[in-house]
Amino acid sequence: MIVLSCKDIHKSYGIDVILDKITLSINDGERIGFIGPNGAGKSTLFKILTSQLDYDNGELFIDKNKRVGYLSQNLSLNINNTIYKETLSVFDNLLSLEKSLKDLETKMSKPYDASKEDYQNKIIKEYTLTSELYNNRGGYTYKAKINRILKGLGFLEEDYDKPINILSGGLKTRVALCKLLLKNPDVLLLDEPTNHLDLDAIEWLEDYLKSYKGTMFIISHDRFFLDAITNKTFELINGHIDSYNGNYTNFIELKKKNYEIQLKAYNLQQSEIKRQEDIITKYKSFNREKSVKAAESRQKSLDKMDRIDSPTRDPKETKIKFEAEIKSGNDVLHIENLSKRFGDNLLFENLNLDVKRSEKIALIGENGRGKTTLFKIIMDKIPSDTGIKILGKSIFVGYYDQEQSDLNPEKTVIDEVWDAFPKLTTTELRTALAAFLFIGEDVFKVISTLSGGEKCRINLLKIMLSKSNFLLLDEPTNHLDIMSREALEDSILAYDGTVIVISHDRYFLNKVIHKILELNKDGLKEYLGNYTYYIEKKKNPLRFQAEEEHEGMSKTQINYNKKKKRDENNLEKQKKIDFKTLEDKISSLEQELGKLNNDLCLEEVYSSPSRSVETNNHILSTKTELETLYAKWENFLA
Repeated sequence: MIVLSCKDIHKSYGIDVILDKITLSINDGERIGFIGPNGAGKSTLFKILTSQLDYDNGELFIDKNKRVGYLSQNLSLNINNTIYKETLSVFDNLLSLEKSLKDLETKMSKPYDASKEDYQNKIIKEYTLTSELYNNRGGYTYKAKINRILKGLGFLEEDYDKPINILSGGLKTRVALCKLLLKNPDVLLLDEPTNHLDLDAIEWLEDYLKSYKGTMFIISHDRFFLDAITNKTFELINGHIDSYNGNYTNFIELKKKNYEIQLKAYNLQQSEIKRQEDIITKYKSFNREKSVKAAESRQKSLDKMDRIDSPTRDPKETKIKFEAEIKSGNDVLHIENLSKRFGDNLLFENLNLDVKRSEKIALIGENGRGKTTLFKIIMDKIPSDTGIKILGKSIFVGYYDQEQSDLNPEKTVIDEVWDAFPKLTTTELRTALAAFLFIGEDVFKVISTLSGGEKCRINLLKIMLSKSNFLLLDEPTNHLDIMSREALEDSILAYDGTVIVISHDRYFLNKVIHKILELNKDGLKEYLGNYTYYIEKKKNPLRFQAEEEHEGMSKTQINYNKKKKRDENNLEKQKKIDFKTLEDKISSLEQELGKLNNDLCLEEVYSSPSRSVETNNHILSTKTELETLYAKWENFLA
């Protein structure tokens, strides 16, 4: 049963078209991931669906019997309330019933008066009915629900009395999410629900939503989260929506296959159109009545052909490429017995760490534990309380600050980058900015007016231009859309320097990291694997014991694994070369087939039985060879 649908929804601001003929339908119980580039119009569509924004044209349907809940990036909270009181406001109806029950209990506690029997019976009946209503609406469980969700989202009981107005943006988002989950609507519209949540809170939210009975429509750049929760994917691209069955990983596979199938069909049709047009031109050149009529007949058939549109290409991607100008020594960083506290708040102590060249390490831990502080200690921005920190020789650090504090809000984009790298020529600078999607007049935007994603791209560009050999990246995927995240991942995988990254992006951690350091107050605990390995190891500490003991016996296995990885990369490169050679061969044979078909139209060929047979045989052999090559081409794509 359809709970929400829209047809041909159009929204524009002046000449800027945001949504163009958006058509979609969502069935009861579906869990849909909604993805697309930043600025594509995803949040705009959510605002239209929740009547917060008008649309220009189209039709919108929402089942009136369904309650819709919306978590937006712009929060609506009473800043004068405490955290607990704000969440308690969800249950105002139960609080009202509680007050009624207390009033009725007070009346019932008075001595029995036989002269008021009817009145007292009325009070008892009203109390019974109110009690049943209170129970049916969850009156005896709502406080437990509040505690469960607040704690699940990372709040401690001592936080409950904190006023909303002193909370950070991230904590306010958590309060708003808590309120929404407590309301338990039939349809959930969630706009980036995992933003500002630590890993424990994200995993809790996943488990909670897995048991949620209603319909979900989720905007998210958290691909791991989408894989865990969704069973369908909508992609908003170039103003319209493409629908795919399955979660994010399924979507990637289906999109690639669909594009390749559409491109192949499009190219084949274009080849056939070109062949027919060449035949028509050739017929017309004969300038004979019979050939002219044949040309007109073919033209009519061509005009009636159902043309295949060129498959949609993704919008421009950020082109990130990290390169180290100077190769560092093998010993990149040594930390011994480091500790740090602020007042009575101990962040960590007894912290020991050795980082070697080319390692890709993730630093994780609960929010507020001191991950960013550790980065600042490494950068000499703040001192440690105890311990030593030594950077190796020829180490040049590139630091990505999630707060974007190193950007001057009063500068333009071009001045911000040029002032940091004054030796760049105008051409080099504009080329670099264009690679990060700052084109034309965009380079003259003032930093303070930019979105979080745009500021993120500037910082990444500055790090790229620095050509550092040791990168400290603090939540680099925050504010990036999925395509930009994947470009960042690819650049880190190809980077020959050393990386330590703080991130809650589990998909990112799985793809680029081979060591995880978990920070707690007693120091660091090391896990030699990606995020999935870390989770499995936490659940079952003995699971990988044999492999780890074998690895720990010598460095030979580590070197072997690195060689194996290089061999796999070389094999992948060779496959790409073979694939390109195959495509070139197919293209050459397609051109030859077109020429042979044209030859059949020549009078000297079709008037000569022997030449006609020879040409036809050549066409058949070429088609047979093409079919074999097409089969190989499809096997490459499988």
